[in-house]
Amino acid sequence: MKSYKYSALSPDGARVDGVVEGTDEYHAVDKIKTEYPIVLRLQEVKTGGIWDFLRADMNTKLDTKALSVMCSQFSVILKSGISLDSCLRLVAGQTMDKRLKKMLMSSAADVSQGIPLATAFEKNDKKLPVLFVETIRAGEMSGSLEDSFASLQIYYERQSDVSAKAKQALTYPMFVVAVAIVVLIIIMVKVVPTFISVFADLGGDLPVMTQILIAISNWFSNYWIFLVAIMLIIFLGRMIWLSKEKGRLQHARMQLKMPVMGKIHKLQASQQFANTMASLIRAGLSMGNALAVTSKCMDNSYLGERVRNMVEQVETGHSLTDTINQIDEFPDILKQMVGVGERTGEMVSTLETVGKFYSQETEYQTKKVLARLEPTMLIIIALLAGFVVIAVYLPMFTMYNYM
Repeated sequence: MKSYKYSALSPDGARVDGVVEGTDEYHAVDKIKTEYPIVLRLQEVKTGGIWDFLRADMNTKLDTKALSVMCSQFSVILKSGISLDSCLRLVAGQTMDKRLKKMLMSSAADVSQGIPLATAFEKNDKKLPVLFVETIRAGEMSGSLEDSFASLQIYYERQSDVSAKAKQALTYPMFVVAVAIVVLIIIMVKVVPTFISVFADLGGDLPVMTQILIAISNWFSNYWIFLVAIMLIIFLGRMIWLSKEKGRLQHARMQLKMPVMGKIHKLQASQQFANTMASLIRAGLSMGNALAVTSKCMDNSYLGERVRNMVEQVETGHSLTDTINQIDEFPDILKQMVGVGERTGEMVSTLETVGKFYSQETEYQTKKVLARLEPTMLIIIALLAGFVVIAVYLPMFTMYNYM
């Protein structure tokens, strides 16, 4: 089977772009005309070798904002009673995300042949979040697919907001550090060597601070390749370490024990657990299945493993409260609220409330850390800049003695 990109006109005259598979061009056109009467353009998609590399999606992380908008569109359109494959094509025509558009168009063709929606999504994009696929599957089984999409829309909208706020808070500190590093490299590689040659011609003894600056500049000029090699070795070593299950668990556990960031990691894991569980239980999954899916969605693999261990205990009759109390890394408030939800039978609303609380707490603690980090970075940069300036200007006061 070959893949073909096409442009066509729908019965109402709207232009539609998509991808279709066929044995040849005639077969591809016949498949397109079952939905769209007029085919404007058809082009074979080259595959293999350099073509696969050029079309490869370098950013494997899905845009949660685009996913949230897509889920919102599905939730509204499905309530109108339109067929599922037509709904997929309609949403695909509205989404601007190329990855989602391609997945939706391919899924529409599969669904029209009788393949379940969750299976089609999973087939056409192997890297879709487990939470997304399993929630859709639960919605199909319970007959409440539009409610599943509505629940996912709320979940991914919250995730997008948290991610956007974190990026916004980190933008300024990262910009300052990047500018400082660039300026320091220029000074050490370009300015200081010129400065050294001037004083070498004049002769005389240089101040200690200037000698230290010159020594550092010479080291960077002569041994920068070793510094790059060391950084590369550390980077590759870390990748190999994290590629193994044992290494990922060790790294995740270390994150939870860090002096300042450890608290933020715990708060983030708590909001992930609460929000994910609320979405899955609302979609109709059993407690055991919801815990199994949640364990795969946790960013911290150590806590994900601990949550995975809860599944067997819950399925053998233990309460969720008893099992979550065994995880020391989760805050007491989360454990108490789970107990309240279990006793009152309002687990979904209770988890949504505590999830919103920990989302706000994560944001507050992140801003608090950054508020302390920014002045610390500025002080360090000021000290480095001051050292360089003093080391450069000190000999100038005695320069005329050598002229």
